[in-house]
Amino acid sequence: MYTYYDVMILFLAYFLLLIGTFANQNAILKHLNARTQAQALELVQLNRTLENRVNDQVAELDRIGQLKRFLSPEVADLIVEKGDNSLLESHRRYVAAVFCDLRDFTAFSERAEPEEVIDVLQKYHQVLGQLVSEHGGTIDHRAGDGLMVIFNDPLPCDEPVRRAIEMAFAMRDAVSELLQDWAKYGHQLGFGIGVAAGYATLGIVGDATRSDYTAIGNVINLASRLCDQAQDGEVLISQRAYLDVEHQVEGREVTGLKLDGVSRLQEVHSITALNPPAA
Repeated sequence: MYTYYDVMILFLAYFLLLIGTFANQNAILKHLNARTQAQALELVQLNRTLENRVNDQVAELDRIGQLKRFLSPEVADLIVEKGDNSLLESHRRYVAAVFCDLRDFTAFSERAEPEEVIDVLQKYHQVLGQLVSEHGGTIDHRAGDGLMVIFNDPLPCDEPVRRAIEMAFAMRDAVSELLQDWAKYGHQLGFGIGVAAGYATLGIVGDATRSDYTAIGNVINLASRLCDQAQDGEVLISQRAYLDVEHQVEGREVTGLKLDGVSRLQEVHSITALNPPAA
């Protein structure tokens, strides 16, 4: 009898052990299944998050690319960093405007081959564009050999007129080297610069397919007319611009100058040197 009960107890224990094993295995499988489903859901959410991030980054790169069409890379990056285009909304600000172009470019373009004209313009704008970026200016527009640059907008800067003149002298020196090279090929060109200071209205002008950041006002027209009057290698600045830097520059006064599109005779200054900033 004792042997019988011992065997029955062992058998029952083994049977219960088997039941427990299967039950535990079923619980483990349910747990693994639940964990797998949770991980699959996390993976789906992660993929969705990554997709949104990629889309946001692509949109940001596209936005930066559009801004860099008419702003310096530094300005475009700052606007994106701020997260809005408030700097580009229409507003008025005191600015220094710079116009420059090549003397006798029209005659040159009529005589030269188109490939030569393109080569001259590419080298010319590459050099000037680099100098604008180095001096913190904003290119308003390019038109053939003409270039317009704004200082103190869209980002404010200290002494915009001084910065404009510093850039003008750097441009004059750099283009002078280009002119010497071009002269070897019989291309007789010159380079003139006009600088004016005053208030202008600035903002984006255009439509959904094409827009530009530009400035409008008498100061812009004056800088353009001064550029037209400047001789080869000359930097002409308006009277208002001169008042901002009169103790920092050297040159001569030009009185009674008649400018196209400007009703009154102008007092302007031909600047030959810029003194080091005060310590």
